[in-house]
Amino acid sequence: MMRRKLFLLLVFICLILLIIQFGKQQLTDILGVTSKGGLKIVSVPIEAAVYINGQEVGKTPYRDDNLDVGEYSVKISSNDSSWEGKISLNKGTLSVINRSLSPNTASSSGESLVLDKGQGIIITSTPGGSDISVDGKLVGQSPLSISDLSSGSHSFDVSHDGYLSRRVDVIVPANLSLHINVDLALIAVKENNVITPTVAVVKKIVIKQTPLGYLRLREGPSINTKEVGQVSAGEELNIVSESGSWIKVKLKDNLEGWVSAQYIQRLN
Repeated sequence: MMRRKLFLLLVFICLILLIIQFGKQQLTDILGVTSKGGLKIVSVPIEAAVYINGQEVGKTPYRDDNLDVGEYSVKISSNDSSWEGKISLNKGTLSVINRSLSPNTASSSGESLVLDKGQGIIITSTPGGSDISVDGKLVGQSPLSISDLSSGSHSFDVSHDGYLSRRVDVIVPANLSLHINVDLALIAVKENNVITPTVAVVKKIVIKQTPLGYLRLREGPSINTKEVGQVSAGEELNIVSESGSWIKVKLKDNLEGWVSAQYIQRLN
């Protein structure tokens, strides 16, 4: 019993000496244990400014593997486009933010991935109730928990009516849980969606006096075509089309035919 206590005391003294010699951080690295978490941020467009807890730390693509565990406020900004949100960093894991920036929040999209102790996949989305497919197979709607997915490479498709679909390709590690949060972008809607009626101006003619007191209505634009009717002098008619010195007109009873332009007067 005494020997055991002495052995533990020696181990404790050695640890104290190692901490003094190397420092706490170097010692945890030597022993393969880390109390830090990592953060990776990518964006479209690239070279967007990255702010962590209000302080500018670099530009995208950005990565820091030596951050304290906990929750961070993150802002990504490029010209008039930006995104703000929160991300959790857990011990010994890398959290990822991937964003497509847009001046309009509704048309911005992206996802965040956070690893933690445990197993399984949790998928959340904006908007909620989005369809979730894994490796091309529909498995449910967000928010969704999947407990039986094998480790390895998988594709997650998130879709919703009125929004652009988004795919997230992930290598799911063993013995860790993964939380995927996806923001979908609204499908662009034309600002001016008012239907404007097309107003057609109907051209009219009036039949002038003829030697016969009427004008022959013919089947085609020629005197050699069949006569299909007659129109009286002073009668107003709508123009359908024109061909040379002939005009196709429509009568009130919807009968159509051709008259010679020699005996008409245009009204508009």
